[in-house]
Amino acid sequence: MEIQRFHIGKRMSEIAIHNHTVYLAGQIAEDATQDIAGQTREVLGHIDRLLAEADSDKSRILMCQIFLSDMKNFAGMNLVWDQWVAVGPAPPRATIQAPLAQPEWLIEILVTAAQNQ
Repeated sequence: MEIQRFHIGKRMSEIAIHNHTVYLAGQIAEDATQDIAGQTREVLGHIDRLLAEADSDKSRILMCQIFLSDMKNFAGMNLVWDQWVAVGPAPPRATIQAPLAQPEWLIEILVTAAQNQ
């Protein structure tokens, strides 16, 4: 089966689709001056947009990995997440503290989802 890639750059693609599974690159906030709530909202907006482009949505997420630069932001991230996540089919999720590529980034989210059929 063919692999489709979207928003291909020199280093990475934003989306890869194979066998009706959507793989998103880790999403970060473009406006890193925001607090954890603002960065989380922006990242989740990127995920919504990319999933829609790949014929999927947040109710089809198979797995989510959340990387926080500091676990002190866990509660603030969860406040935004809980308002966003699909009611009922909440996906499996892991939240990990990790140094991110830029010190001003507070959060990065990686998602795998199923396409709509």
